Amino acid sequence: MDKLEIKKLKVNQDERGMVVEIIRREDLKQNKPFGQVYLTTANPGFTKGNHYHKRKTEWFCVIKGKGELVLKDLISKETKRILMDDEENFVVVEIPPNVAHAIKNIGSEVLYLLAYIDEPYNPNDPDTFPAEVEF
Repeated sequence: MDKLEIKKLKVNQDERGMVVEIIRREDLKQNKPFGQVYLTTANPGFTKGNHYHKRKTEWFCVIKGKGELVLKDLISKETKRILMDDEENFVVVEIPPNVAHAIKNIGSEVLYLLAYIDEPYNPNDPDTFPAEVEF
């Protein structure tokens, strides 16, 4: 998982609330047009994902809740587990192509996952292939 990146997020907070820069242009490190931002949720105990992409890169950030992200590099067979939550490990994880991934809600409330993918979803060419990761 040579290209896997985990960035600790800086929370700027005052009496009004907070601002967190999750993904900046320089984080993308590529010259592709804008992809797609999406929000997905997972109920307690449920898993989302269990797939990989051959050409797409995704960035995951849990903005509310607690999840375990499991990654499996399909080339090296290396597996990595990352606890992600909005309090103790507020991070954004860059998931490169050919890395199977799934996130499981291990908390007691709904998990909210904000994600960016560098290519919009196209039902005629989804670049999404099933691959189970083990929790």
